[in-house]
Amino acid sequence: MQRPMIRLAKVDKRFGSLHVLRGLDLEVPSGTTLAVLGPSGSGKSTLVRCINHLERIQAGTIEVDGTTVKPDGLERDGRRLAAREIAQFRTGIGMVFQSFNLFPHLTVLGNVIEAPIGVLGWPREQARERAIALLKQVNLAEKADAYPATLSGGQQQRVAIVRSLVMDPKIMLFDEPTSALDPELTGEVLRVIKELAIKGRTAIIVTHEVGFAREVATDIAFMDEGRVIERGPPDQVIDAPREERTRAFLRKLA
Repeated sequence: MQRPMIRLAKVDKRFGSLHVLRGLDLEVPSGTTLAVLGPSGSGKSTLVRCINHLERIQAGTIEVDGTTVKPDGLERDGRRLAAREIAQFRTGIGMVFQSFNLFPHLTVLGNVIEAPIGVLGWPREQARERAIALLKQVNLAEKADAYPATLSGGQQQRVAIVRSLVMDPKIMLFDEPTSALDPELTGEVLRVIKELAIKGRTAIIVTHEVGFAREVATDIAFMDEGRVIERGPPDQVIDAPREERTRAFLRKLA
């Protein structure tokens, strides 16, 4: 049986006295697009940040494509990973944040090529060619020399997606990718996610866009109080949820 691309087992995460993830179990098979729904404070954003080791867990394990994330660090093949190897681990996981997280002092092109050159040692021309090809696919090639402050929110988020895709990661994580955007800018970003970012990859999308989740997800997980309390295909979780907590949440969005 094929090993899941991502597997969380009994994962706990606390911020001081706040218990955010509570013995969380979750498996994401290779090629799955999992949309994560749930109320604010349910642990959705913390979930994806722990998978990428941007937040340390306090208990349990997270297996990500053969690398094991533990409370005291990362291991692969029984060996502890050094800091540079952890940086390389992250290059296999594209992460798109709700607040874009572009470097304001770098141009669009500079933002996109920084990691492949600095972490993977790509020649500058190779990184540039790959970056320009991707920027063309999101209709932003003409903005290559622009700085983030001159771009709209939708343009900045598309640049952030390209920055994540430039090294062709196996896994894409999205943390509320449209929550900081005006409604008229959301559609283009969702199109790029659907048509470019998740194709053939394993993806987890934390989102409040239920319609988008229905359209792109193979599975939906509903989180509440640090646990996944319902999981299934979109037509089951959205249209016929088993749990009253899921039904109550969806009624508020209707």
